[in-house]
Amino acid sequence: MTRTYPQPQRRGFCRWLFARMHARGYPGRYERFIEPHKRHLLGALAGTVLEIGPGNGANLRFFHSGVRWIGLEPNVHMLRYLKEEASRLGINAEIRAGLAERIDLPDASVDAVVSTMVLCSVDDVARTLAQIQRVLRPGGRFVFIEHIAAPRGTPLRRIQRMIRPIWRCLGDNCHPDRETDRAIEAAGFAQLDYQRVVAPLPLASIQIIGKAQR
Repeated sequence: MTRTYPQPQRRGFCRWLFARMHARGYPGRYERFIEPHKRHLLGALAGTVLEIGPGNGANLRFFHSGVRWIGLEPNVHMLRYLKEEASRLGINAEIRAGLAERIDLPDASVDAVVSTMVLCSVDDVARTLAQIQRVLRPGGRFVFIEHIAAPRGTPLRRIQRMIRPIWRCLGDNCHPDRETDRAIEAAGFAQLDYQRVVAPLPLASIQIIGKAQR
């Protein structure tokens, strides 16, 4: 059974377009590249797992069947696809329409938080990371796969900066040149371990994959 809890959410033409464009997920080449990393990170999680920005539910198939999964999705137009995928997989999902900057869960209430290609699009990265730490139990894990800004001074970084306005519209507020790695490093997690990879995804090829512990 899928349960939905309404909360503050994002809507509008650009977000409707993004939901339609990404209903089937990322390009196949990227999915094949990232799948082993997702299996390693997500398959090891247990207990209560909160996923922020789960989109169309592309990650649901990687979680262990015994987890209690909560999805917090800000794009109201994406909820239809998320519910359909949860139903297709037979997952007992708890879907909440809301923002990662305002997680409507008690302190220390989840064992893990998952974020894949999400922190690029939140309005306030520092506040989102603070909310993640708030809801994590002591010792809880934050696992993430995020694209980050290319190194300063490189042609890719200049292109990311130039296309940011249109990219934000087409990408549901995505900032292609956001230094998410630095934000996570500054968030104050007790432990942090991640690697940088070059993924087959144009303009968002520089990515970080890792985990942090409260």
